[in-house]
Amino acid sequence: MLSFFSLSIRRFLTTPPTACSDIIGPKVITICNCFANSTRMTAANTSLLRCLPIVAVVFAGAHLTGLATAQSASSKWDQLREQMVFQEVQSAGITNERVLEAMRATPRHEFVPLSQRRLAYQDMALPIGEQQTISPPFVVAYMTEQIDPQPTDRVLEIGTGSGYQAAVLAPLVKDVYSIEIVPELGKRAARTLERLDYKNVHCRIGDGYAGWAEAAPFDKIIVTCSPEEPPKPLVEQLVEGGQMIVPVGERYQQNLVRLTKRNNTLERQTLRATLFVPMTGTAEDRRERQPDPAKPQIVNGDFTQAAADATENRPAAWHYVRQAGLVTEGGRGGPGNRCLRFANEEPGLGSQALQGFAVDGREVARLAVRFDARGEGIRRGRSNAEWPYLVITFYDHRRATLASEVIGPLRGTFEWETFERALPVPIKAREAIVRLGLLGATGRMWIDNVGVAAAKD
Repeated sequence: MLSFFSLSIRRFLTTPPTACSDIIGPKVITICNCFANSTRMTAANTSLLRCLPIVAVVFAGAHLTGLATAQSASSKWDQLREQMVFQEVQSAGITNERVLEAMRATPRHEFVPLSQRRLAYQDMALPIGEQQTISPPFVVAYMTEQIDPQPTDRVLEIGTGSGYQAAVLAPLVKDVYSIEIVPELGKRAARTLERLDYKNVHCRIGDGYAGWAEAAPFDKIIVTCSPEEPPKPLVEQLVEGGQMIVPVGERYQQNLVRLTKRNNTLERQTLRATLFVPMTGTAEDRRERQPDPAKPQIVNGDFTQAAADATENRPAAWHYVRQAGLVTEGGRGGPGNRCLRFANEEPGLGSQALQGFAVDGREVARLAVRFDARGEGIRRGRSNAEWPYLVITFYDHRRATLASEVIGPLRGTFEWETFERALPVPIKAREAIVRLGLLGATGRMWIDNVGVAAAKD
């Protein structure tokens, strides 16, 4: 405390008048100017000198108040981040302790726009501008775990975006080389990473389809945007025995796959359904199949198709599936009919499934939405907002949220019932995500025959 006072007074006495406001603020600038411009001690100066301890105390108090506020804010973010990692990452199946520690240490709020910062530690994608998003924390942790990062690894990341994925990787590997095709995003991410002192992250602007030949080869490659198929240049830049994780497939029906390079061939393992923004540039120019936003639809709404990995009875085409699985008991059509069952015992925990689809609000004014459901002992979660719903959230061309429409809530115990409604589509909508499940409530719920289509006038 004493050293702080000494430093404050020394700077007060020696700082030019024009800079004084940077130290103590406008309220004492007049006093500071008088003192700095004096050439001899007068009665007035003597009186002023007596005031210096008071000024120092006022300054110190303001500084300490600001410091306490900053510490309080930092503590708040730390608490939210710790809670997020436990509830949304570790509880969802991530077990690699090095990855968990990196997630706990990485300040996600520093990588999102101020307008989205309050949502930084929610497990959700957030818009970061230029029609791009920051991936949900679970997805970042999952992809990081799947490449098995080692301290000696040199990792290539395609799609810097906000810089968050690179920041999570940085303490786990030797070097991260990250490419972003959108100049504004790439420059902003580089500034953020530099400000936060991530010294082993190297950024450049360019088309990720071509990789980074000058820095190749790489032990691992992580692709945070979705091409239809893995770009050949990236495969060529992977070391023998190296691994690449990449979301591939159609625009709204994608799978995360892990590719391992052995004897110049690729071993391919499908991990789980997912939804990423498309890889723009060359990859998007070569995309052969595009969705029709004038004919919105979802895939596998009757849950007859299991995901390719099928190890957890997950449905094909549905992503972010939590505490849910395909079952044949209790189905809508009787024994043997497959449906999706959600179950949750702890209020607030996620139990859900999501799927994206294209919809153009200029072409489609309303959506005809329907589903069948059965419930058993459904009780609300931690708040009145945590009940089972079917939620459709609409996004504009920049992937900013426009509105959400719901069917529900569903409560208690009930036999199979059909729910249907026509939901309005914002005219600026260009895509949407349907989300269904217990959504924080407890109990069990069975869902079948989910359908979305343009409503007929």
